[in-house]
Amino acid sequence: QQPSNIGILALEIYFPNQYCDQAELEQFDGVSAGKYTIGLGQAQLGFCYPDEDVNSMALTVTQNLLQRNKISTHQIGFLEVGTETLIDKSKSTKTYLMQLFGDNSRIEGVDVKNACFGGTQALFHAVNWLESSYCDGRLALVVCSDIAVYARGPARCTGGAGAVAILLGPDAPLVFDSRVRALHMTHEFDFYKPDPSSEYATVDGQASVRCYLSALDSCYMLFREQLAKADGTDILSAKQPRYYCFHTPFSRLVQKSFARLAYLDCALRQKHGGPGNGIDKCFAGFESLTLEQSRSSKEFESVCLKASQGQFDEQASPCLLLARRTGNMYTPSVYASLVSCLIGASPSELAGQRIALFSYGSGLAAAMFSVTCTDDPHRLAQLIGSLSHVTGWLDDRKKVTPEEFHRVLQEREEAYAKKPEPYSAESPRFGGLRGGTHYLAGIDSSWRRTYRVWPGQSD
Repeated sequence: QQPSNIGILALEIYFPNQYCDQAELEQFDGVSAGKYTIGLGQAQLGFCYPDEDVNSMALTVTQNLLQRNKISTHQIGFLEVGTETLIDKSKSTKTYLMQLFGDNSRIEGVDVKNACFGGTQALFHAVNWLESSYCDGRLALVVCSDIAVYARGPARCTGGAGAVAILLGPDAPLVFDSRVRALHMTHEFDFYKPDPSSEYATVDGQASVRCYLSALDSCYMLFREQLAKADGTDILSAKQPRYYCFHTPFSRLVQKSFARLAYLDCALRQKHGGPGNGIDKCFAGFESLTLEQSRSSKEFESVCLKASQGQFDEQASPCLLLARRTGNMYTPSVYASLVSCLIGASPSELAGQRIALFSYGSGLAAAMFSVTCTDDPHRLAQLIGSLSHVTGWLDDRKKVTPEEFHRVLQEREEAYAKKPEPYSAESPRFGGLRGGTHYLAGIDSSWRRTYRVWPGQSD
């Protein structure tokens, strides 16, 4: 029997236990006040000490999800990882996670890589598996884990780190909207990592923003068409999302992106003869702009931002809590936005509502899709309750100085691609880990990594 209402059963998020204040970083870097905090919309920047890596974060978030939701390891039949943080050119992070599953070795899936999009493609793979004849009634798990670091300079403030685990299965409180998966993929060099001696990306910042917005335009117009078909109605009558979650390199880009959606909605109403709303008149005088021209017009961007401010505050800004305070997590980013959305709303506000997600990975691959929340506020309360620790984790992190932040990243840069000195640590070398966190306990002379769990409760 075909399973029904496939979607998200549970979510778990992990981020490092220390951060750098962006206002202090502005002063230390000698840039104008507000460049990071207002211009980019960022308040804090999370980062890892050498005790943690992409594998340890994936181990932590996976174990926390299983324990918090009382999921037996034998209930998992599919597990795939999205990451672009390379530790090994052959051995996948998924294989490290298998340490958590005991004698359950029959779990499909490996790692998926394409910049920040790998987690979303892993999610699509998981949904496809759940809907297929290969699914044997067990559940699927998707893990996204990344560390975003940049060379010292203007991009370093847009780094971050974190991991998200997503449990998927039938009869879910967040159900994927069937046949709604608007995709866009092209060949671009906006952000890529061709140098094996460095983990830093080669980035064309302006091109990357243009590519992001172009992909958004393409995905959104197709998304609106697919929603209409899925709902069995015309493009203007389909039920629109209540909230919008975006992949978030920095928060200001999300506000600009949401502003474009307001403009695209106006264009759709004009094309299909629908009634205008209060903001349509704001776009008068820009009718001759092509979509490509509109992406580079600062005047038009300013008009869009002003016209959509009220909607942004209600529909997208609540989804930016984690991005503003942890930075760009890469593959987990759009799902951190979903977590922010859930913990920022009540069950009654979410019940029956549609949530749109826009995922983007440079190079490039992008998608817009959506979930619809159950009408049952009790199930939503359970889902939100399982994330009740997140704001406390944010508030309890240790603030470090910009000097310390730059020192840690400089040491990371110098150590990258060099054979590490073998070591073994009975406890974290740098301290500050939350209880229940996996940490890198040793690397031997053959580069083999081992991990331990720091004792204590995870929340």
